[in-house]
Amino acid sequence: MTKISSKLPRRLLVLGTGFLLLAGMAWSADDKDASDIDKRLDASAKVLNEIMATPDKAIPDKVMSDAKCIAVIPSMVKIAVGFGGSHGKGVATCRTENGKWSAPAPITITGGSWGLQLGGQAVDIVMVVTNENGMQHLLSSKFKLGADASAAAGPVGRDAAADTDVKMRAEVLTYSRARGIFAGIDLNGSAITQDKDETRILYGDMIPFSDILNGKVRPRESSATFLTAVRKYSGQAAEHGQLKPSAGTVTTTASR
Repeated sequence: MTKISSKLPRRLLVLGTGFLLLAGMAWSADDKDASDIDKRLDASAKVLNEIMATPDKAIPDKVMSDAKCIAVIPSMVKIAVGFGGSHGKGVATCRTENGKWSAPAPITITGGSWGLQLGGQAVDIVMVVTNENGMQHLLSSKFKLGADASAAAGPVGRDAAADTDVKMRAEVLTYSRARGIFAGIDLNGSAITQDKDETRILYGDMIPFSDILNGKVRPRESSATFLTAVRKYSGQAAEHGQLKPSAGTVTTTASR
């Protein structure tokens, strides 16, 4: 009996140590995942700031001031050789009924052979949802550009009017930046979905896409930089007196 009892505490010690190691690894993984999302939010803000910093090569003020939703995918990469697809993670935000921008919702985009025109390197993607129909497609948490929602390469130049009526009728205007060159890009065939894993990490639970983008979720502190950039560029056209605010769009600082 004495021999058995002397071994028992040692075994418990080993088991306890193993449990602590596993728990520590889990906590570390959670911290890393949260850190990855925070970095993606900051990277998305940086993409907007850098793109809009060059007036003659930026998204037109008219497009930004009328935007229903804005999505940014920093550093999208090609995931296969030849005619393989491309995949990226990013965040989206939409205007809510009171004129404020919603908390960011994590998204993924998966594309087809159009990835070839990107030359295989990482690119930044920006998507601007232009109308209510496009917004409803985004709120559905899964849709395909060109099939469920009409999409077109967006016009470029801060002071530029929309190049064509076709582009302005598109539900989603799409842009890319690679090797420092910013231009509209055809993303037809790409699928946009809610990133459920990152939603759980960011908000602590699997919250429906529509709840986040309709403003029912309070933004986390780590979202501040990204939302500040969105507010700045979606409202600056009216602030500069270049454009009249769109109907139903509130542009006062308090409401944005």
